Amino acid sequence: MAERGRGWARAVRGLLLDVNGVLYDSGAGGGVPIAGSVEAVRRIKASGLKLQLCTNETQATRESFARKLRALGFDIAVSQVTAPAPAACHLLRERSLRPHLLVHHDLVPEFAEVDKTNPNCVVLGDAAENFTYANLNEAFRLLIGMEKPVLISLGKGRYYKETDGLKLDVGAYMKALEYACDIQAEVVGKPSKRFFESALAELGVPPEQAIMIGDDIVNDVGGAQQCGMRALQVRTGKYRPSDENHPEVKPDAYVNNLAEAVDIILQEL
Repeated sequence: MAERGRGWARAVRGLLLDVNGVLYDSGAGGGVPIAGSVEAVRRIKASGLKLQLCTNETQATRESFARKLRALGFDIAVSQVTAPAPAACHLLRERSLRPHLLVHHDLVPEFAEVDKTNPNCVVLGDAAENFTYANLNEAFRLLIGMEKPVLISLGKGRYYKETDGLKLDVGAYMKALEYACDIQAEVVGKPSKRFFESALAELGVPPEQAIMIGDDIVNDVGGAQQCGMRALQVRTGKYRPSDENHPEVKPDAYVNNLAEAVDIILQEL
């Protein structure tokens, strides 16, 4: 059962949910829903609580990602997905940046309307098999040759879980380029405060009336709490028992899974 009593579950109007590791475990064939998560989403929507997915997913466009979730049984619209790529496109246009993309090939359509000629920055996403030495070295050479290098990373996760085990995430490659070029990346995605604020704006709920539910102690829980939200960590996905001894981030509660969190929250409505 969830720890720290149930005070965290009161006065809630909306939920932000991480996706991979909370709703489902990604992998071959589109992944597998986590037990009870499809019904939990249905119950959230039926309760009248507002719902927004807050994800660092960068292996697919929002449209194809929402379509995949629906195929897994989740009743989710594209407008209910807050993801890094659209936010990055806004930033690129705002600052007249022309990106060299090192991202998953399925994400490239998100950048169709962005000028990519004569790049003056590098955008890094979870490129998966595209993270070859040649591709990383090309990004390095572009950055090291710029007078003022700009590296934009779509998240900074260390790893995530798929059905066949843990996988390196974009943060590991971001750190490699930071080290090689002696620069600091700009993160668009969790745990960025600006990203959480945009998710809250789309949710339409102030931070003190929202709860974030995720499996990542730093990017989900820590990032949300820095914005004034309550945050829960599920013991699914990338969760590891050592998370419960994290020296800096303490969730408002631990729950075994999304279904348990929803049970408690709905009882307090």
